[in-house]
Amino acid sequence: MALLEVQNLTTTFRIGVGTVQAVRGISFHVNEGEFLGIVGESGSGKSVTMLSVMHLLPDYATITADSILFDGVEMTELGAKELRAMHGRDIGMVFQDPMTSLNPLFTVEQQLTEPLKIHLGMKKKEAREKALELLNEVGIPAPEERLRQYPHELSGGMRQRVMIAMALSCAPKMLIADEPTTALDVTIQAQILELLEALKQKSGASVVMITHDLGVIASMCSRIIVMYGGTICEEGSATDIFYDPRHPYTWGLLRSVPKISTGEHRKLIPIPGTPPDMLRPPEGCPFAPRCRHCMRICRTVPPPQTDLGDGHRVACHLMHPCAPKIDRE
Repeated sequence: MALLEVQNLTTTFRIGVGTVQAVRGISFHVNEGEFLGIVGESGSGKSVTMLSVMHLLPDYATITADSILFDGVEMTELGAKELRAMHGRDIGMVFQDPMTSLNPLFTVEQQLTEPLKIHLGMKKKEAREKALELLNEVGIPAPEERLRQYPHELSGGMRQRVMIAMALSCAPKMLIADEPTTALDVTIQAQILELLEALKQKSGASVVMITHDLGVIASMCSRIIVMYGGTICEEGSATDIFYDPRHPYTWGLLRSVPKISTGEHRKLIPIPGTPPDMLRPPEGCPFAPRCRHCMRICRTVPPPQTDLGDGHRVACHLMHPCAPKIDRE
């Protein structure tokens, strides 16, 4: 059963030189209790998509959608006060950079107890006890001491754990993790991912993992959305995406990942070209200028979503019966 259903989401940013079309009419869903991955290179619209759902974008952003239905509540009909009440209580978010997401002027205790007081109505003593419990849950040693510290006194891994504790403090139904392992060394990355998996199993919450790291996606997610140029180019189970991908962009992503299991020394194959200019996105398929299989129709007509069954969907003109048959690269 779907916990979140988004229909025809569009997000634009008005800037001095024009309008950036960051997200262009996408539809997707997040099931109850699932680990969903959203993957794509920088600028593909991954983070903006989920920030749009939470209405956490600046005033110069315009968000439109036919429907954003969360747990039976139509979010497009809610006011600012109602949306703020939903954030933290029903939807938690772990932001990309904990150093800039945590307030340097407040202690860990002040920042951890604030959502508990606002959303759950806890008193100071009760909120402090809950904060200690949360720090223990996320594996922070000496939690009493950590509560008195400021963000700059903690390591990167510790700050990320504090962010996860804050996001989980009100037991949300959905957790959004935006590049939760960025700027962390590989050992700490593994610990953070194990922590997220353990907390998901314990709470039963849905988790949306936003990342460009296919290794993280492969180990954590049961279903994957591949984004490019503000659109969804492919969606399916982890098995579909890694073993039966159908979109040339997905092929390119997989080719650019080093493989240590083959025992062969081979060069990585990068995707040629550059991402599209979202001030003037391509008229047809956003990947057409970089695609070696590009046809004339690809440059002028946006490809429709083709349903391949079992939730595997691809937006590519190569799926048309009259298109040339292309083997996966």
